[in-house]
Amino acid sequence: MDATADGSLVSHYDYDLPPGRIAKYPAQRRDESRLLVLPAAGPLEHRHFVDIVDLMSPGDVVVVNESKVIPARLLGRKPTGAEVEVFLVRPAGADADGLLWEALVRPGSKLKPGRTVVVGDDLRVEIVGSTAEGNRIVRLVTGSSLEEALQRYGQVPLPPYIDRTAEPLDQERYQTVYAREPGSVAAPTAGLHFTQEVLDRLQEKGIGRAAVTLHVGIGTFRPVEVDDPREHPMHSESYFVSESAAETINTARAAGGRVWAVGTTAVRTLETVADADGLVRPGAGDTRLFLRPPDSLRVVDALITNFHLPRSTLLMLVAALAGYERTMAAYASAVAEGYRFYSYGDAMVVLPRRK
Repeated sequence: MDATADGSLVSHYDYDLPPGRIAKYPAQRRDESRLLVLPAAGPLEHRHFVDIVDLMSPGDVVVVNESKVIPARLLGRKPTGAEVEVFLVRPAGADADGLLWEALVRPGSKLKPGRTVVVGDDLRVEIVGSTAEGNRIVRLVTGSSLEEALQRYGQVPLPPYIDRTAEPLDQERYQTVYAREPGSVAAPTAGLHFTQEVLDRLQEKGIGRAAVTLHVGIGTFRPVEVDDPREHPMHSESYFVSESAAETINTARAAGGRVWAVGTTAVRTLETVADADGLVRPGAGDTRLFLRPPDSLRVVDALITNFHLPRSTLLMLVAALAGYERTMAAYASAVAEGYRFYSYGDAMVVLPRRK
């Protein structure tokens, strides 16, 4: 790491990763993944994810993102027989049936408004418009429910760096065990390490759990193309925090419990809805919150996360909580110790500063 780097520039978050460290497949068992423990001070620890329960105390609360990945990748053909791809990005507008979507299409030059793509016997995609960014507005035409049609014809939208086609195992493993609300086109990957057994152990220890929703969009993979993070146009993602979730978190904090966010998506959600005193307010909306040093967090005390891409907004968010130098030192250690990186890789936990 450059001794003069302070985390103020995007280039400060660069690091070298051997290609073989990018996990192409998940660990055989979710909670068998390795866990790098980053305390607020002192040496790192190298453990396994199943040990996460031992790091928490009764009265703490774990906040998970229960968004569910949809099979957003649709492969079909034009009436001419030419192969095309439609990648669903987000719902477009408030149509009652939920069948109108913004999508990436390929080849885009051949899929103008008015064209139709046949995906299967019971699913067609009509191109009905374009966005200012060049994406398409599409209508899904099916005699089934949207969820049934996507499950039948769609493919799991694996991230590009996994560099393989989706396989049957991905239907289960690229989804958290507590996923409930369909809407993400990428998994909130920190949650992939949790098993029902780990969740049960947390409950038995007296650790609370609250669920929020933030639907992960395609923007999470877009590179930061400027060196001044203030000039980066942060992508927008939709969130929802229920009254019961807000009450669970606020009650735990008032009693001295610590808030453990599972993933950067949970952090962005909580910090979006928190007031100046750290009180979590229920609500729904879209967030473009971009957390980075020297920002401070108002609600979240600890973070469970995967290892993120160099120069990414997600890595900068981790540094906002853990500190820039500590974060980059932890990443250097993870590389040296052979940790597996990215969506199907190992995990890291940033421990809270306060007890």
